[in-house]
Amino acid sequence: MRILILGSGGREHALAQSIKRSDSETSVFCLGPTINPGIRSLAAGYWRNPLTHLKDIETYAQENHIDMVVVGPEQPLQLGVADVFSNRGINVFGPTKNHARIETSKGFARSLLAKYAIKGNPNFHYFNNMKGVIKALEHYGENCVIKADGLCGGKGVLVWGEHIKNIDQAIGYCKRLQRQGFVIEEKLEGEEFSLLSFSDGDTLQHMPMVQDHKRAYAGDTGPNTGGMGTYSDSDHLLPFLCPHHRSFAERTNEAVVEALQKTHNAPYKGIIYGSFMATKDAVKIIEYNARFGDPEALNLLRLLQTDMIDILQAISSQTLHRVSIKFKKCASVCKYIVPLGYPQKPIMGSKLDIGSISPSSVDIFLGSVEKKDRSLITMGSRSLAVLAIDKTIEQAETKVESAISQIKGSFFHRSDIATKNLIKKRIAHMKRLYATKENTLDR
Repeated sequence: MRILILGSGGREHALAQSIKRSDSETSVFCLGPTINPGIRSLAAGYWRNPLTHLKDIETYAQENHIDMVVVGPEQPLQLGVADVFSNRGINVFGPTKNHARIETSKGFARSLLAKYAIKGNPNFHYFNNMKGVIKALEHYGENCVIKADGLCGGKGVLVWGEHIKNIDQAIGYCKRLQRQGFVIEEKLEGEEFSLLSFSDGDTLQHMPMVQDHKRAYAGDTGPNTGGMGTYSDSDHLLPFLCPHHRSFAERTNEAVVEALQKTHNAPYKGIIYGSFMATKDAVKIIEYNARFGDPEALNLLRLLQTDMIDILQAISSQTLHRVSIKFKKCASVCKYIVPLGYPQKPIMGSKLDIGSISPSSVDIFLGSVEKKDRSLITMGSRSLAVLAIDKTIEQAETKVESAISQIKGSFFHRSDIATKNLIKKRIAHMKRLYATKENTLDR
């Protein structure tokens, strides 16, 4: 097979590695806005090109006789890249433009959940002008979140008390968003988690649960980012959750796919990614994505035991029920190192030296870096991810920190991700929320 990966970040590096591990004879090609040295070392062909130029992507695929397109980021999905290739008879790992609206439009997503009475949808109001905004803000008071309707790279959400301090700031943000639309919804308290599922339109197969860390700095402080790190546990749950949380998330992913298929009269093929919050009263839906997350994909693809090509082919032919998808019963920890000043004013052009790291101890996934004179040079976003798997989260986290300590250069990372202390805080937080409920965290 000749497979074209769209995108050039750490997620796409992980996808390329996963595909290259296949027992099938496979050639990987890549098209993305930057040249990722990690992907380039695996690829039979690589073209640096914007992901917004669908005609260029189509031409490149034709010239290289591509059999399947694997879409990494959300932007080409929003533009309809899956529709373009499906209409030409080329298989695509990624949903259509209409299906991708579950991610690309917060208003559509909330409305779909409400229309089909899918449990876990918070109270919300959608706006595309300022009529009724002040009334809604006064209704929610300090318990509100404002979300831009469109794609913002994980940075379009402002939370009252963290990013917004008073109603004037809230009104100002809404005014800036009114052209694209925005959602005002209730602020939730709890612990976030993610469940990603493979879907062929008929069958969903679920992956291990993962917790992402969006905030830039230790202790979940600072601005939102694309994701500073993730971890998963060996039992495929998370230490602060129990089986009923997973069951809810699985049922919800299935219900959302069914609702999308009813709405658009077409099978949903690719990844459905639910982001949830376990609150005192119930699990709530934070948002949905229509592709692998970054860095979630790094954990999940590293744990994946089933041949990725078998999964891609089964999704294309809607025979996913015939494939038994298995993941290693290991814990995984992933941490990104990023340029100083990230995400607001990243300092570009710094050298990174990873030569001292033993390749047998951890996996390195390259992101926003370029190679000059055999050196890795930081660009404007997350530079590279260090990932380890082991029997426990603690053991995997120790490996990751040991490897990061050997990297030379100017950067920072969240050293608290997946540490024993942070996980204890997560567990204690859930126990406080469930103080009136006995045995809620029994596993």
